[in-house]
Amino acid sequence: MKALLITCLLALWLTAALARTFGPEPQLRPGSLPNGYISEYLKSRRARRALPPADEPDASLAPKESDSGAADLPTCLLCVCLSGSVYCEEVSPDMTSVPLLPKETAYLYARFNKIKKIGRNDFGDTVTLKRIDLTGNVISEIDDAAFSKLTLLEELSLAENRLAKLPALPAKLTSFNANSNLLKTKGVKANAFKKLTGLANLYLANNQLEAVPFIPEGVRILHLQDNNITEVNTDTFCKSDNSYYLRLSLSEVRMDGNPVVLSKYPDSFTCMKVLPVGRYR
Repeated sequence: MKALLITCLLALWLTAALARTFGPEPQLRPGSLPNGYISEYLKSRRARRALPPADEPDASLAPKESDSGAADLPTCLLCVCLSGSVYCEEVSPDMTSVPLLPKETAYLYARFNKIKKIGRNDFGDTVTLKRIDLTGNVISEIDDAAFSKLTLLEELSLAENRLAKLPALPAKLTSFNANSNLLKTKGVKANAFKKLTGLANLYLANNQLEAVPFIPEGVRILHLQDNNITEVNTDTFCKSDNSYYLRLSLSEVRMDGNPVVLSKYPDSFTCMKVLPVGRYR
């Protein structure tokens, strides 16, 4: 009996020692995910197309539990929400509209879905957005005020959609991609890019443009290949009234795949440090 009592006391002492060493057994909070789940989930989503490099925005952008309502929950079950970034790539069942985003979302990747239209209120409550990538949807219509409240937006991709007309664009954009749409010159307003003083990268390849639109002074990379551009003039890139004007920012201009024969317009490129890539004979 005495030996049994000693054995029990030793067992209790050992249990207490282990608890002090390793702490209590970790508990899974409601709504949390086991280690490795998100990693495997992202791998499955990226089977056909890779996500862009992971962003690391300020931790303060992560939605707090107290701010997340039931309305936010479906998006973060359908997509992946990570520290201010929302990944909704190739969602099944088909995603046909912009999802309801958690507050303070900064980066949205909703590529290769079936989104058809962007309404004026789709981003109205998410004014913290800095990047939106809607590549590879079937968007044919965007309300002209859809991006009007996004004063922090710097990067916008609408590539590989069905747009025949561009909406008003946020003034702070540094990169805009509308490659592979159905854009004609009449669908791009004369001042569409005029106020985008910080724009550095402009991609309008694989459309149906008949002329080069107004290009802001700070643009460094310009892609206009595979359009229907038939001519350029001395005011397209340079200034006809200023023979001393230099446009040193342009370092890459693609105009290949257009009907225009660039050698017919030698005075149109005198202000540039590089000649456009394109047809010269």
